[in-house]
Amino acid sequence: MSVRPVRADDVPAVVGLVRELAEYEKALHEVRLTEEQLAACLFGDSPALFGHVAEHEGTVVGIALWFLNFSTWRGTHGVYLEDLYVQPQHRGSGLGRELLRTLAQVCVDGGYSRLEWSVLDWNAPSIEFYRAAGAVPMDEWTVFRLTDGALGSFAADRR
Repeated sequence: MSVRPVRADDVPAVVGLVRELAEYEKALHEVRLTEEQLAACLFGDSPALFGHVAEHEGTVVGIALWFLNFSTWRGTHGVYLEDLYVQPQHRGSGLGRELLRTLAQVCVDGGYSRLEWSVLDWNAPSIEFYRAAGAVPMDEWTVFRLTDGALGSFAADRR
């Protein structure tokens, strides 16, 4: 078992794991990601998305997809973990912990002040896993999002 940076030949497997994660989160119908999109974001002229994969016997069985954010309060970048997923049959093997630990090391090496992510309220196993790593919930914060029609409508509203 190992964790390493994502490579271009991993893209099909990564997209498949994103779909598995979405299915687990009861949101597969929302996934629009294509292999072409992911490859462009990870390996295009100005990549803004980064990733690591977890392998077991040469097969990609887990992913961590992330990007840099910025804290105006701390004055440094941080890492926002968009997706962390390990296939169910490989959970408990340490791969999820190693993916998360690898991102913590990216933060330490890069001088980034924080590593953060979101988790669904009902996902008790993941919440327990994150707490065991020392992560604390940001209960006083509420995530807001504009997408699809609401995003376009708001962008066009020039009142």
